[in-house]
Amino acid sequence: MFRVLVVCTGNICRSPMAEHLLREGLRSRLGSEADTFVVVSAGTFGLTDNAMESFAADTLRDQHGIDGTAFRAKALADFMVTGADLVLTATRDHRAAAVTLQPQAARKTFTIREFDRLLSVVDPATLPTGDREARAHALVAAAASQRGLVRPDKPSDDDVTDPYRGPLAGYVSCAALLHGALQRPLDLLAG
Repeated sequence: MFRVLVVCTGNICRSPMAEHLLREGLRSRLGSEADTFVVVSAGTFGLTDNAMESFAADTLRDQHGIDGTAFRAKALADFMVTGADLVLTATRDHRAAAVTLQPQAARKTFTIREFDRLLSVVDPATLPTGDREARAHALVAAAASQRGLVRPDKPSDDDVTDPYRGPLAGYVSCAALLHGALQRPLDLLAG
């Protein structure tokens, strides 16, 4: 199994939307092979056992056809970071929080937008074929090897703005940004 952990602040908006979008993207590309992946999320100040924020759930349902009603928030813990093969975060601050919990996780922890950006220069032909888990590990290593080489225009370009307590349009924009930033990693995983 290849484990992906997605992190934001409260685990009721950005990270659960990204979790669901990533899981659905894996299913749509890999079918039953998506079972090789476990995707979960947590929050640095996780609102434990809370449902997904209603506008976030509405956006997933209405814009992406995904049911998020069963979701319950979790607080980030060090064992989650240790057990993950890939940690994707909403912002650079969330990345720092995950790495602070487990410093050895630095090479496998990225913001979602950073991961997408770093993979923009990866040649799919250099990734292993046949074994999905090996390909996923190679993808993480390839992204880590590009740190410092493929830079954002400005550091904040790696962050996903929090729509919490804003209008529905903010959630729709956030989900669209997350969806877009996950396409390249998903396509590279699928081969």
